[in-house]
Amino acid sequence: MAATSYEIDGSVMEGGGQILRVSAALSCIQGASIKINKIRAGRSTPGLRPQHLSGLELVRDMTGGNLEGAMVGSTEISLTPSKIKGGNHIADTQTAGSVGLLLQVSLPCALFADGPSELCLKGGTNAEMAPQIDYTVKVFKPIMEKFGVHFDCDVKMRGYYPKGGGEVVVKVNPVKELSPISMTERGNITKIYGRAFVAGVLPFKLAKDMSTSAVRTIRKEIKDLYINIQSLQEKDKACGNGNGIIIIAESSTGCIFAGSSLGKKGVYADKVGMEAAEMLLRNIRHNGCADEFLQDQLIMFMALANGTSRIRTGPITLHTQTAIHVAEQLTKAKFVVTKAEDEHSNSDTYIIECQGVGATNPNF
Repeated sequence: MAATSYEIDGSVMEGGGQILRVSAALSCIQGASIKINKIRAGRSTPGLRPQHLSGLELVRDMTGGNLEGAMVGSTEISLTPSKIKGGNHIADTQTAGSVGLLLQVSLPCALFADGPSELCLKGGTNAEMAPQIDYTVKVFKPIMEKFGVHFDCDVKMRGYYPKGGGEVVVKVNPVKELSPISMTERGNITKIYGRAFVAGVLPFKLAKDMSTSAVRTIRKEIKDLYINIQSLQEKDKACGNGNGIIIIAESSTGCIFAGSSLGKKGVYADKVGMEAAEMLLRNIRHNGCADEFLQDQLIMFMALANGTSRIRTGPITLHTQTAIHVAEQLTKAKFVVTKAEDEHSNSDTYIIECQGVGATNPNF
């Protein structure tokens, strides 16, 4: 039974599923019970959606905890965690709900488990409004290694909107504690590469068109780098029809950035490619070390780390402000955001600094 309990207003700031994920994970790691009300209050379909419900049920199972009020459409839940157990856990959104978001709530818990975990996550691997699984593997995973976090991510099957049907198996080893990170030197962009894919009945030409248009867009700003975007037809490992692109840039100091876009009915493939390229360029221009999608995903780990972390970023997103708000409410971590003032910064460059709480795994 959890000794401490917290109440969280799910409608503040970003007011979406992110508040749920950060709150639920931090409550499990700290062994504190939590009550979240007004869940997704401002959304067109308020309350829990299937992927939020799967995520909460997953952490409940990982902690042998007690979850109340959890059903699709519910705007209030309470979670009382017990000890976090390793082992095999399955979560299935049964929709195109994002497996990347399921990982966001479960990975932090698995790090503080009593042994290795294997998480089988089912849903959409390349879904709108969520990190594509390629982002998780190519950007998030290598940056997490700086905290001392290691996990394997095996994409068994890709799943797209509206059917889902994707499956990813994630193997995680627990840690004793998280190391603080320092990402304040951007360096030069040294490498740009990516993948443009089509799956199902969609013609291969779409992948080529996305890739060509993305390269053309990047070339306008970055003229001297070889850009390698592979065009792929996904055959056996894809469920349903889909197309999309992710482009990754690496810097000389080990920073990684991405831009991505998914095809939609009635949207030309070259527009999809251009959109991803523009997103990547926007995230390189501010001279930060983390893109707008990595920014908020690092907050919880910075809060838990043993020491002071500093990351240099572009404009602070609402997701990041929300993650900081929740992390400060549920831990004793302190965040300070300042404008970067040096010769490489511009009006959009910021430093996020956090004095972490040094959470330790009681099983070590």
